[in-house]
Amino acid sequence: MRTIKGPGLFLAQFAGDTAPFSDWASITAWAGSLGYKGVQVPSNDARLFDLDLAVTSKDWRDEFLGIARQNGVEVTELSSHIQGQLVAVHPSYDDAFDAFAPAVLHGNPKQRQEWAVEQVGKTIRASSLLGLDAMATFSGALAWPYLYPWPQRAPGLVETAFDTLAARWRPLLDLAEENGVDVCYEIHPGEDLHDGVTFEMFLDRVGGHARANMLYDPSHYLLQQLDYIQHLDIYHDRIRMFHVKDAEFNPTGRQGVYGGFQPWADRAGRFRSPGDGQVDFGQIFAKLTQYDFSGWAVVEWECALKHPEDGAREGAEFVKKHIIRTTPHAFDDFAAQGTDDAANHRALGLDG
Repeated sequence: MRTIKGPGLFLAQFAGDTAPFSDWASITAWAGSLGYKGVQVPSNDARLFDLDLAVTSKDWRDEFLGIARQNGVEVTELSSHIQGQLVAVHPSYDDAFDAFAPAVLHGNPKQRQEWAVEQVGKTIRASSLLGLDAMATFSGALAWPYLYPWPQRAPGLVETAFDTLAARWRPLLDLAEENGVDVCYEIHPGEDLHDGVTFEMFLDRVGGHARANMLYDPSHYLLQQLDYIQHLDIYHDRIRMFHVKDAEFNPTGRQGVYGGFQPWADRAGRFRSPGDGQVDFGQIFAKLTQYDFSGWAVVEWECALKHPEDGAREGAEFVKKHIIRTTPHAFDDFAAQGTDDAANHRALGLDG
């Protein structure tokens, strides 16, 4: 067993236009000052990361990693969530998701998808060149609008959606294999890969591809009322990344899982800062340690109530308290006795 690495912090929710969140040197110094040992980096945010230089310039990569190390943090992974979302977009979301792409691509879904595929590919290559072996992403969604359909779905509609999704991702998974990088899909509502069943549907269609893996975030499972502990037992061999994000679900006589179109603070299910919700992180850290999880515990701040800087500060301490330093020996080794085959036979009464 290995000790989980951490704490790490996902920077996507903190990057901004004011110090210390507006540039790479400042934000890594801030994260290091809070006790973080690693940062997960959104590859689409030019304030922190230059994806083109990351794949073309060793000098740039060396400087990028060097600044982080000077500030006491490592780069845990790159994220291509935004670009991955655009690999597959249902037309009903075209206008909303145009905001994720350069303005020149707005109103042109085909070119936007081609750009997204190129961006994900660059993030895979950049990950490898930076010495990273996993990349976070979203799958995108074609079938999501038909999740709870009325009238009923047409026969074959979901199958066609997943066939198409797999066909779009298969070349990227092959590229990931060439570069030694796991593609870790965050299993997330709004994506076609939003639970274990949908992940398996996708996995079947990409031939059980070794690079198709999971980013485990229990907050999304709690809000779906999915057993997030059993999920670890089922999928631990595919879980390569871990977001530490909390949530709570308090249904009422007026609303439940779907939230009644209410803002986050007024929903029955809402995200909270680590330790403020209902997720049993004690069990999660124990399970991940038991299953020899080799990655990072990365705080993702998304809370309906708490200030992000307070959530970041508290999150570092929360992860530190939950990481289990693994034992180098069994607890009952003190009572161990030397033995051999003859002694084992005598112990079992097999000598006569």
